[in-house]
Amino acid sequence: MAQTLASPAHSELIIKKSRFIGCVQPMRDRASAQAAVDALWKQHPAAAHICWALLAGGQSAAVDDGEPSGTAGRPMLDVLRHQELEGVLATVVRYFGGVKLGAGGLVRAYTDSVAQALIGAEKITLQRMALLQCEVPYAMEGWLRREIAQAGAELLQVQHGSMVAAQWTLPESAATALVERLNDLGQGRLGWLEHWPD
Repeated sequence: MAQTLASPAHSELIIKKSRFIGCVQPMRDRASAQAAVDALWKQHPAAAHICWALLAGGQSAAVDDGEPSGTAGRPMLDVLRHQELEGVLATVVRYFGGVKLGAGGLVRAYTDSVAQALIGAEKITLQRMALLQCEVPYAMEGWLRREIAQAGAELLQVQHGSMVAAQWTLPESAATALVERLNDLGQGRLGWLEHWPD
């Protein structure tokens, strides 16, 4: 089961006089990742490279930032994949120490920076969420709200038209039981919606 991180975690390595400052942190998309990297450049304007990897579904990325192709971003991404993480950004700020490390040395340095940061990182399991929406007569609105709250679901929106439409989210593992309970107690007066009413 995929995991993400509870909060950022850091590492720092000195390899042949080069300083590698690693960070792993929860991150949901590429735009947020780019903003985090831009902020790092402001904190470390004298850095030689800021390489990064984002593992976030279809928005994943691996950036070598001027290091030889395939020696930084891709190995960093591989570490995240190996740990079965999702929604995580790994960054490594490099201050060049004057000694070239070679391709193999760079891969090891960037891989180790991310792996060291992950050692101290608190991981949390990601839950798949289900989105449910239904409509009920006005007289049942209070009952529906109580059932949703009691199930630990998050009510997203309620719309009042000819009926009361409600939309909520909860862990997929609890969705089937709640649907069955609402169907039983609703006695045929509850209708499930495919699309949210406009």
